[in-house]
Amino acid sequence: MPHTPRRKALALLASACAVCLLAASAPAEPLGIGDRLFPHLGNPGYDVASYDLSFTYPGSNSEPLQAVTTIDAWTTADLDRVNLDFAHGKVQSVEVDGEPAAFATAGEDLVVTPDEPLPDGSWMRITVRHTSDPVPAEDRDGGWVRTADGLAMANQADAAHLVFPCNDHPSDKAMFTIRVTAPNGYTAVANGLAAGADRSGRTTTWTYRTQHPMATELAQVSIGRSTVVRRTGPHGLPLRDVVPTKDRERLEPWLEKTPEQIAWMERKVGRYPFETYGLLMADVSTGFELETQTLSLFEMGLFTEPAYPAWYVESIMVHELAHQWFGDSVSPRTWSDLWLNEGHATWYEALYAEETANRPLKARMKAAYGASDRWRAAGGPPAAPKAPDPGHKISIFRPNVYDGSALVLYALRQEIGRPAFERLQRAWVSRHADGVATTEDFVSLASKIAGRDLRGFFQDWLYGEKTPPMPGHPDWEAVAPVKAATGSTAAATAEQGR
Repeated sequence: MPHTPRRKALALLASACAVCLLAASAPAEPLGIGDRLFPHLGNPGYDVASYDLSFTYPGSNSEPLQAVTTIDAWTTADLDRVNLDFAHGKVQSVEVDGEPAAFATAGEDLVVTPDEPLPDGSWMRITVRHTSDPVPAEDRDGGWVRTADGLAMANQADAAHLVFPCNDHPSDKAMFTIRVTAPNGYTAVANGLAAGADRSGRTTTWTYRTQHPMATELAQVSIGRSTVVRRTGPHGLPLRDVVPTKDRERLEPWLEKTPEQIAWMERKVGRYPFETYGLLMADVSTGFELETQTLSLFEMGLFTEPAYPAWYVESIMVHELAHQWFGDSVSPRTWSDLWLNEGHATWYEALYAEETANRPLKARMKAAYGASDRWRAAGGPPAAPKAPDPGHKISIFRPNVYDGSALVLYALRQEIGRPAFERLQRAWVSRHADGVATTEDFVSLASKIAGRDLRGFFQDWLYGEKTPPMPGHPDWEAVAPVKAATGSTAAATAEQGR
């Protein structure tokens, strides 16, 4: 019939419209990128280039902050919907490229439906107006931390999305601009360099920008009655520490140690990788310290409690500093690569204690070797840690990824020799600076520098149920576990610094 082509076209169009309507009406569902430890963390289909975060602090750390999160990203697939990780706060509106967009929640995802599908390879801007809600620490594993005079952030491992909508996985690093508006009398500090403090009536808006990409779990915002202490580090590096104003003088003996600690790390692995550094000493009890990028979070009690010997405090300072290279500049592609962060930070913590406080590295590694089989039974081998305990996501931070992983590095140094090991350390942070890397990348680079295939060595040390013999120390013995400790018990014995 003469009208068959037109009828066929109309039929195809009707069918396509029906498919679109069906997709649009399908219920929102949480997605993830399939991380072995956090399968619903992160989202497929786009690559974030930058975040612009604006928070308005009401003057009370128990009330919600008003917030606006703007995300610029490239799509890497055709998208009818965009999933963002966001789980704590009320969403007021969402725009995609300046136009209102529908949204719904599904699990710990905010699911955004733009008016028009987004083709692969397109640039998109998503703006979310929302609240950012502090809650008591006992109710969750991270996010906003209530301090004595304000707030700070502790977003590791998967808590950034409790503060702001994001693609909450370390494999998707991005640039950050952070703005905080707070009542006059408060000081706000965030990652990166200050880009202005604008006073308007009874409030001041503080702006900070990073000069290097950053994982969401490393974001930091401090709001409090604080003093910012400034000094200069190696090569003119600007340093700034954030301390409670009332405690500024008694904390200075600790703060002044940072420039030499940076110089010590630079002698080991090369130039400091970021635009600034400093310590955020918060009047809070968290049970951990945290390597938030360019501004490491510390409990003030670590520096004021006399029970902690000075050498120990300094080694923990170096642990978080070392993370700026290992974990921050070179971030893990998956959370199973966590050993690369914590093993190296623990290694330099222990090496610093050996060189500055006569605390022998060999003795610490021999003790770790003795406990290693128990740690593996409780938490899994270093590069294949067991999943977090239900309701306790930070329980992936067990001894197997701290001293257990530093033990792997000690075995590697024994295996390939000190010169090759030290070349590997420098090459690793240089080759992968501002990026992400995997365990396989480390094995490949180590093999190249050693001049031989080390895959068998690493397979046994990183994935074996039992600890292999220590090269050069055949007399070292690992004590077999009588009964496997629970993950949470093992986690409680981990080093303070994450």
